[in-house]
Amino acid sequence: MDSLPIAIPVAPAAARRPPIPFVAALVPVVGGVVLWLVTGSLFSLCFAALGPLMVVASLIDGARSRRKAQREAEAHAAEAWSQAESQLSRLHDEERRIRWHRHPDAAACLAQPPLRGPDLPDSRTEIVVGTGRGVSAVRASGGEGEREREFRERCSALEGVPLTVPIGGGVALRGAHPVVASAARALIVQMCLRFSASQLTVVGGRLEHWGVAGLPQARAARRGAFRLGVSQAGESRPVADAVIALLARDEEVPEGITTVIDIIEPRRATLRTPQGIVEMEAECMSHAQTVAVALARAGDAEALESLPSGVALSDLTQPGSGSGLAAAIGRGERDEIVLDIVDDGPHAVVTGTTGTGKSELLVSWVTAISSSHSPDRVLFVLADFKGGTAFEPLRMLPHVVAVITDLDDEGARRGVSSLTAELRRRESVLAAAGVRDVSESEMPRLIIVVDEFAALLQEHSDLGAVFTDIAARGRALGMHLILGTQRASGVIRDALAANCPLRISLRVGEASDSRVVIGTDAAADLPGGVEARGLALARRPQDSEPVAMRVALTSAADLRAIAVQWEHVDVPQSPWLPALPRVLPLTALRNDANHGEVVLGRADEPERQRQPLVTLSIGEERGIALLGASGSGRTSALRSLMKQHPDALLLPADSELAWDAVTELADGRTRPALVLCDDIDAQINDLPVEYAQHLAHLWEQIIRGAGGTTFVLTATRSAGAVGRLLDALPRRGLLRMQSRVDHLAAGGDSGGFERDRPPGRMRIDDREVQLAWVPEDRLRSAHPHRAMSPGGGQQAWSPRAAMTALITPGVSTVAVAVADAYPGCDVIPLSADLLQVPEQSGRSVILLGEPDAWQRHWTLWQRVRREGEVLVRAEHISELRQLAGVRQLPPYARSHAGRAWSLIGDSGPRRVVIPALIPGH
Repeated sequence: MDSLPIAIPVAPAAARRPPIPFVAALVPVVGGVVLWLVTGSLFSLCFAALGPLMVVASLIDGARSRRKAQREAEAHAAEAWSQAESQLSRLHDEERRIRWHRHPDAAACLAQPPLRGPDLPDSRTEIVVGTGRGVSAVRASGGEGEREREFRERCSALEGVPLTVPIGGGVALRGAHPVVASAARALIVQMCLRFSASQLTVVGGRLEHWGVAGLPQARAARRGAFRLGVSQAGESRPVADAVIALLARDEEVPEGITTVIDIIEPRRATLRTPQGIVEMEAECMSHAQTVAVALARAGDAEALESLPSGVALSDLTQPGSGSGLAAAIGRGERDEIVLDIVDDGPHAVVTGTTGTGKSELLVSWVTAISSSHSPDRVLFVLADFKGGTAFEPLRMLPHVVAVITDLDDEGARRGVSSLTAELRRRESVLAAAGVRDVSESEMPRLIIVVDEFAALLQEHSDLGAVFTDIAARGRALGMHLILGTQRASGVIRDALAANCPLRISLRVGEASDSRVVIGTDAAADLPGGVEARGLALARRPQDSEPVAMRVALTSAADLRAIAVQWEHVDVPQSPWLPALPRVLPLTALRNDANHGEVVLGRADEPERQRQPLVTLSIGEERGIALLGASGSGRTSALRSLMKQHPDALLLPADSELAWDAVTELADGRTRPALVLCDDIDAQINDLPVEYAQHLAHLWEQIIRGAGGTTFVLTATRSAGAVGRLLDALPRRGLLRMQSRVDHLAAGGDSGGFERDRPPGRMRIDDREVQLAWVPEDRLRSAHPHRAMSPGGGQQAWSPRAAMTALITPGVSTVAVAVADAYPGCDVIPLSADLLQVPEQSGRSVILLGEPDAWQRHWTLWQRVRREGEVLVRAEHISELRQLAGVRQLPPYARSHAGRAWSLIGDSGPRRVVIPALIPGH
């Protein structure tokens, strides 16, 4: 035990005697003498008598207070000691309980069957030889008196605990024969209850005489098991790993035995080991008690001993095709074991720890049923939730319509959800046929086989209700469950277990699991190891006791033979539609769409057994937002829509052209039926803040106010202004996102994020949708002025007036470039001595100046503004507002790309391209 030490109460200290108040008593004496001297009255001396009286009173009161304090201290000490004694008793009881749990004797093993692990006993294995005093882990601290020392001694000693010794050193029992024989029986039974027959073997010459011959461990020696020998005086020592020797009272202990127990009577014995001699009580069992224990465990051993070491499925004779689905899956003590999931079921539970052969049993059961019954009579859905490979060989069988694995989380959930739809479908088929049971119809039975049902429930806890529903209604509908799990306790709920009368158990670790499945502890007593793989106990409704069998093994030849046997039989339609493909060509979908609709893709509704088209009604629906990371299929979706609706307006990727297109939509100059925009978040976020805010406002205005137009917008994220814009669309499709955070921010649920989600797979309207696909091609808008070009689709500027003002820095450098680009014009930089513009007939004039220079030539500026054209470079939007007085936001123009805004008269600014100003031109 690991607990804090018990605090020993502190002994009560003796109460201190209060001091005598001499000073207080002296005051009335002095006062009385002074009054007598002053007054001369003898009565004044009476005050002097008060002093001695006060001393006496103080002594009496102090004695009373000391006695009261002493009584209180003694009461507190008594209560503290009572609490310490109670704590000691509680800790000793807990420690005693733990020790008996860890080291049970025969009586404790019978009261609560011990847990059996897979490890064999060895020479270091502890055996309980009796009950006595042991060293306790409880400690106490404080106090040095006699009582305290006695309390510490009682803390460190624990009565009534199991005394153990290593079995490898052997045990010699000495005393009267009846008592020694009783003690030996208890030791042997203890070991047989703790270890199975595959782990322990009891050997000796007179086992029948002591009543232990009926124990499974004494029936036959098993290879590799620990050998426990029993010998008596005068007999040769058996060949064993450990020996229990029965000796007379004064007989010499055989060589090699390190533990000697001298038994006077059951409650009086001494244990002598190399560590010392202690008094103890020996456990004893009568002959009748030992025989009763042996009989309770002998039946299973007899059946197991007669089972073959191996069985091939091809060696079994399968029953003919009757009304049920009978199949021979193993060999028992006398004949083949035949199970019928219909007549013995309708559902079955198979348990067994790892390595016992549970998966092989399920494979053989499916194969055996398939060999005798055609696919038009029975179909299988196999769910493997312990690695995904157990049922792979069965895929070749025509009876197997689906294999679900834990490697495909979404596929597993989809498959199990489809079972609910299959229940409803079968109900409707039977109702339409006017029958109540599937045996009266032509519908095949469906068997759902799950390997590791506990793992399925752990990953998809909400699906337990689906299996409970199938278990309750499956008999009449022809749906059967075979549920495999390592343990049934806590996994197979009562509502489900009540509908699973067919039970099979291989070896389990705990007796409680065995009792839950087959009603006895026999499955916990099954041997372990490689040789015991495939040993099972089956219990059908008609069986009064579990039936032992060796499970048959299926070979690849068995599966190939069955596949060839039924290759010419028409396989019925699968109970549910296959999963959506990773690539869904548009050509396979367009013929199913209605007039006026474009196809987005195909949805998957496993719970309804449907895969309807997902369409968009052009001109009637406002639109949809598609969110996804790069490579998720956003652009492919737009490409598919452009293929179906060639007149659609595709917003160009060029920022300037996109700005023009959005402003035309906002002004109502264009009214397309379908508007497409790819990466609208990048289109907005790549602009300067002022332009980004204005463009987002224009988009919201367009979407909310444009009737008869459908919008399809794609983005990588939904945040800020883009998020508000996308929220204006009534539908949203969520493709693969870059991270779980982005997935949640886009409106996805916490469990729906898949990092490996295939391109084009989208979640929309709570359904999985695979977008339609068309071969990759460059997206081109049906509107020529929206088509993308390397230069942005802009025409080069040329003078349109006799006088042009260009506001630009670096006048001298720009003047040279402009003069070279426009040789037919006079290029004049503004200077201080320039008073008027020289006029030459037939030649345009381009005046270049910085903003300050134009401020100094304000008259000239006013003339150009009134009669000519003004150019303001896109890098200097502030000059456009200060000099030209333009307050509206001009068309977006890229900086440092030769862009400028042109002003002529009272018209608003327009964007132009001056090639001479393009860097490196």
